[in-house]
Amino acid sequence: MVPHLTTALNGPLLELEQRILDASTSIERWFRLRWQAHEAPFYCSVDLRNSGFKLAPVDTNLYPGGFNNLSAAFMPLAVQAATVAIAKICPEAKNLLLVPENHTRNKWYLENVATLAAILRQTGLEVRIGGLGVEKKAELETATGKKILLEPLKRDGARLGVEGFDPCAILVNNDLSAGIPPILEGLTEQVLLPPLHAGWALRRKSAHFAAYDEVGAEFADMLRIDPWLLNPYHAHCGEIDFQARAGEECLASNVSMLLEKIRAKYLEYGIKDTPYVAVKADAGTYGMGVMMVRDAAEVRDLNRKQRNKMAVVKEGLAVTDVIIQEGVHTVERIEDKAAEPLLRLRRGRPPGARRGLARTGKDGARAGMKSAA
Repeated sequence: MVPHLTTALNGPLLELEQRILDASTSIERWFRLRWQAHEAPFYCSVDLRNSGFKLAPVDTNLYPGGFNNLSAAFMPLAVQAATVAIAKICPEAKNLLLVPENHTRNKWYLENVATLAAILRQTGLEVRIGGLGVEKKAELETATGKKILLEPLKRDGARLGVEGFDPCAILVNNDLSAGIPPILEGLTEQVLLPPLHAGWALRRKSAHFAAYDEVGAEFADMLRIDPWLLNPYHAHCGEIDFQARAGEECLASNVSMLLEKIRAKYLEYGIKDTPYVAVKADAGTYGMGVMMVRDAAEVRDLNRKQRNKMAVVKEGLAVTDVIIQEGVHTVERIEDKAAEPLLRLRRGRPPGARRGLARTGKDGARAGMKSAA
């Protein structure tokens, strides 16, 4: 099922959309040349915001979840894309080890693991699931009653597997927020996906968007449009301590600076919306360590509850760096709630497998179009 959007098919195409459609041939060639020059991630998900006048990514996750929310109609494409990606990595692959997140009590996350494993198995691989810190086999139940077997990891020199199982490749679906486990280091005889430096132990959102600044500018130049139409403004503050109120002035001044830049763009394009920014932990995911701000005074006047919310993220890790990112309004609506397109991508995707449309899951989550309310 494709989600019904309040904005769907209402009126003529917007100028930005028309420019992208008109340049589709050039865009495909641009992507083809870039994929030849750079190694793409095995998989990732990208949250987009469509304001009508602007279409910009606001988050990229290199350890995507939510595969259980993919439309059933797109499962064959997901399997085909996985087949192509794995063939490039391990042409003779027979076995693959999947290493999930540690929060095994989240049954909807387990549903995601079960679906991801099913997609990989349909490529012809034998797939086993090995858990970090797991000491004995455990059968876990997903939100819809499926069963998955979680097994202890076994290290043998420079190889990792589970009892009686030696995989060619290891696919990690754990974002390594708590750091890089020693058991994953030095696996020189196997392919580890994604590489360890992609985890939140080392990766930073500010570095990601600094790189996107360059890519977005190049792409916008090809389309002959303002790069701002494809890219949110952003800034970075380090040495933050929300509990001790350290770094507060850095945060407030950067919020003020970004809001002024956004206001100038809104004035240039005649936009009547109210500018806002998102303050996010520079490392981490799951929507933790995030707040929306419309005035610099808001970050100076945080109450204790707000400071506690921003002080730590997943795995109880302290927030010491933040990215301040331009908030992009959305015109997309589902059931009278703000929504954002969500793309799941795989390396080596076949034509047509670039995006998955959504269905609504029992937990209300959506893939392809996600509620942002």
